[in-house]
Amino acid sequence: MNDWPESPSTPTTATMAASLPGATSVLAALLASACCILPLVLIFTGIAGAGVMMSMMRYEWLTLPLGVGGLVVAWGLYFREKRRCRTQACRFVGRRMNQVMLGFGTLVILIALLLKIFPSWTAGILQAIA
Repeated sequence: MNDWPESPSTPTTATMAASLPGATSVLAALLASACCILPLVLIFTGIAGAGVMMSMMRYEWLTLPLGVGGLVVAWGLYFREKRRCRTQACRFVGRRMNQVMLGFGTLVILIALLLKIFPSWTAGILQAIA
């Protein structure tokens, strides 16, 4: 084994494990938004047309449940890591970043679910953009 000290920029296993909840929540948010929010953003920025929205809405039966499930897993990982650090009296590395990413993921998924539950909002948004 080498005796050199580890570089501060090198991610350790603990650092990577601590950032897992936040990364999972962002991935879940991207997955859940693929049916509803992502097409709206693409239309709003002019990158795509309304046809993209129609083609991506066909897969909402898959993306929304997977996104919600991924968010539940992310929150579970966060609380498990928080409990582990509390019982072992260790420092939760990246706690603030995880909270921001979990909050972002939760917000995106809530918006996607609201657009699914209240389709008149989605129609109103599309009419305002077009």
